[in-house]
This record gives sequence, structure tokens and C-alpha cells, in this order.
Amino acid sequence: MNITELRNQLSVRGKNGIPFLISGSFIWMMITVILLQPLDMFDKNIVTLFLTGLTFPVAVLISKLMKSDWRMNDPLGMLGFYLNMAQFLYFPFLIWALYKSPEHMIWFFAIITGAHLFPFGWFYKARAYDMMAPIMVGVITVTGWNIHEKNLWILSTMMAVLILVLVAFLYRDYLKKVPKSV
Repeated sequence: MNITELRNQLSVRGKNGIPFLISGSFIWMMITVILLQPLDMFDKNIVTLFLTGLTFPVAVLISKLMKSDWRMNDPLGMLGFYLNMAQFLYFPFLIWALYKSPEHMIWFFAIITGAHLFPFGWFYKARAYDMMAPIMVGVITVTGWNIHEKNLWILSTMMAVLILVLVAFLYRDYLKKVPKSV
């Protein structure tokens, strides 16, 4: 099996990563709820970091509901894991912001989230990632540039919505790739 066939197989069996994206959107909605609470910004950021720990278990549950198989027993399956884990290399920026500029941490986190999706365009042969990742980064960057701390919920809400837009495009792409039954 050549690389193109493997990527197509990953795209269909893994449903273009949609379960993980739905989980991510859910987490960003939860972050919005936290940002609307009357808590200190440092505490909001700590809760946000802990919330991200729910991403994987929620994605596993959604994968079961969607009958998505993202555990691939080939080298490309492991590549997907590494592409996802690469975002953790940017976490030192988040830790810096947590202590030095807590009102910017959500902004950095949203930018990192959007940017880390870009390589999945190649991985799943899904152009929606190629288009939406830079759009997410651009929209969040411009919106967050001068946003006041009390309005940070706008960034997390935008992130949740942008991820859902990506999901819609990816689902359409997935439907085009699914073999039609006779």
C-alpha cells in the first residue's frame, strides 16, 4: 500500500480527526464558561489548563459514538500522535504567560491550538485543515490583539465556533471519501 492509499484510509477510518475536534470545541466552550466566572485571571488560567486534560477522554467517547477508528497500526498512525503532541512544545509560552501576562494566556493558547492543526491537512488529505488553521490563527490574533481581560470569553467562543466550522468542512470531505455501498 502506498502513502496516498494509507492517508486515504486514515482519513476515512479516523473520520478526518472529527471526534478530537468536537472534543476540542467542547473544551473551548467550557473555557468560555470559566472565563465568565468572577475568578482571578490566574485561577481561570489554571482551570483552563486542567480542562484540557479532558480533551482525550471526551474524544475517545465521541470516537466510540461515531465509530471512528483513530488507533492505526501503521507508521502513519503514530505520525498523527506525534503531530498532536508537537503542540506541547509550545507550552513554555503558556507557562510564561500564566505568570508574566495572565491576561494573554488564553490568546496564546488559542493561537497554538489553531496552528497545531495545520499539518493534519497533509495527514488526512483534507484541505479544510490547510485553510482553517491559518484562518483560526489570523482571526484569533487580530481579535485578541487589543482585547480586554473581561472580554477574553470572546476568544474562547470564537475558537469553539471556528473548530465547529472546520468540523463541518471535514465532515463534507469525509463523505466524499467514504466508499459508496451498492
